Amino acid sequence: MSGNGASNQLVGQPALDHQWYPIALVEDIAPGPVGIQVLGRRYVLWRSDDGSLTAAPDRCPHREAPLSEGRMVDGCVQCPYHGWRFGAGGRCQLVPSSPPGTPVPPKAHLELVNVEERYGLVWLCPGKPLGQIPEIPQEDNPEFRRLNTPFQQWAVSSTRITDNFMDFSHFPFVHTATFGLAQETVIPPLEMGDLPDGYRGYVYEVNANNTSDAGQTTTGQDDDVLHRRMTTGYVLPFSVRSTIAYESGLEHILLLLTTPMDDVNSLFNFVVWRNDDFSVPADEIMQFDLAIGAEDKTMLEKLEGVLPMDLTATVSVQSDRPSVEWRRSLAALMAEGASGG
Repeated sequence: MSGNGASNQLVGQPALDHQWYPIALVEDIAPGPVGIQVLGRRYVLWRSDDGSLTAAPDRCPHREAPLSEGRMVDGCVQCPYHGWRFGAGGRCQLVPSSPPGTPVPPKAHLELVNVEERYGLVWLCPGKPLGQIPEIPQEDNPEFRRLNTPFQQWAVSSTRITDNFMDFSHFPFVHTATFGLAQETVIPPLEMGDLPDGYRGYVYEVNANNTSDAGQTTTGQDDDVLHRRMTTGYVLPFSVRSTIAYESGLEHILLLLTTPMDDVNSLFNFVVWRNDDFSVPADEIMQFDLAIGAEDKTMLEKLEGVLPMDLTATVSVQSDRPSVEWRRSLAALMAEGASGG
């Protein structure tokens, strides 16, 4: 397995600057300003009166005060230090200390950062976009509804979170209060391949515990054990899609999204699409998935530091093949960026 000599750090990796990261729910920027950290750098976001969204480095070009600590005035972000105002597109609209009619210095305008809205989320790309926002075709299928959850901060590296989501051998041991079955520990040989919609991953089947009230609400079934047909696949750098198909015909699609705030702290969010009859309230549906995420968080926050990109630094077995391939792909992406490729 390759990967020897690859950097473990995420902050300062040029290739990662060109990827898209989810940072907030659309309604969280209403209108702002909102501060966020991605890959060790701070950004400010706000929505102007016309509804347009602007993202920029979180510093006033005057004396470098954090604009996220300011307030919105007439559709502009007002700097908390000297009151400079910045409107849509980061244009400096007002320098209060200058006499009326005085031209705004050209360098007073903010340097913009790429931002998009999709799936009820705000996505940010620190540099020139070269990566892609993951595709979810169910977003445009009227038979499916989308359910959004709040963003969470996890005190763990994004590499460890994504490695966890590419693996299902932890199910019987971590998810003991939700769907894990202690007797289902042996993992059959896994074959990695190209999945629909641009994901790279694998197809598998698993039996899941279904004894909790929250689980039965989510699945719409009251059997103690349910058979799941699943796929798990990644889009670099840190997006994982998990699809669950039940024998009842219910499909439950999860997009598991991780954004590195720095090397050892992350934003986590997941979005769900379901082809149910829309009769069960969203918060009741999400209760079970949120409990599953809490089990992952409890385990992962016990792990210190970043996940080594050198594949010889940790021991892997055949059930780790998906996470090993993802790790190798991420290391190659970062190495290509470091070499200027």
